[in-house]
Amino acid sequence: MNFINDNNSSLTLPLEPVPINREGRRATITFLGTGTSTGVPQLGCKCPVCRSDNPKDKRLRNSALITVDDKRFLIDAGPDLRQQLITNQIFHVTGILLTHEHYDHVGGLDDVRPLGETNIYAEANVLEAIERNMPYCFGAKIYPGVPKMNLHRITTDPFQIQRVEITPIRAMHARLPVLGFRIGEIAYLTDVKTITDAELEKLRGLKVLVINALRKEEHISHISLSEAIHIARKVNAENTYFSHISHHLGLHDYVSRELPENIHLAYDNLSINI
Repeated sequence: MNFINDNNSSLTLPLEPVPINREGRRATITFLGTGTSTGVPQLGCKCPVCRSDNPKDKRLRNSALITVDDKRFLIDAGPDLRQQLITNQIFHVTGILLTHEHYDHVGGLDDVRPLGETNIYAEANVLEAIERNMPYCFGAKIYPGVPKMNLHRITTDPFQIQRVEITPIRAMHARLPVLGFRIGEIAYLTDVKTITDAELEKLRGLKVLVINALRKEEHISHISLSEAIHIARKVNAENTYFSHISHHLGLHDYVSRELPENIHLAYDNLSINI
């Protein structure tokens, strides 16, 4: 495996990171997709959510873009990525941060080829899955025109990309370890089932927390709506947004009215400036 920065040495620059939201730095999060692995509407389903005319009930697979000044960090690259990038007029990214290797989070990586040379940041097992599933992009004989991806191995240690500090947050997706990411006063977590109090401590002082809330009923590998609200209250961010949503959660407008103050359902193409 030819991963770059196996000890994170060149991920961390000798310069100190510039604090986000000081000295005029601007940060934005845009929700490119807020749906679970099947998206909403789900193929073949005729439930009220899947038949809804409300654009907020139309959910592509989960992904987000966090922008810090002119730096753009794409979190996950699912099978709807091409449509998401075109819709939001995203034609370059500074780096792609991958939470884990499931298809609904990496299945659109082939679509980054028009973006030119792309830097991918993920744990070793995720990078190994990419090389295994996309062999035509790696090795001595590379197929012409394939995406050019530089694979950077990260751990749970904080790292920097172009003087922007990124703090990984460990969580468990059933028995699969996954990463969330804190960038300044924004944190993005998805596919969480369990998370320790020690990791939650890394989320203190947030303006925006994003976390999954699959449905109201308990699930084997995702937190439910009530579990997500419990975590949101423990973190106590200024605002929390739920994502990775199934049609089983209910209609966007109805569920939104049931949520506590400062806790919201995200929806596709929503942008938040901080």
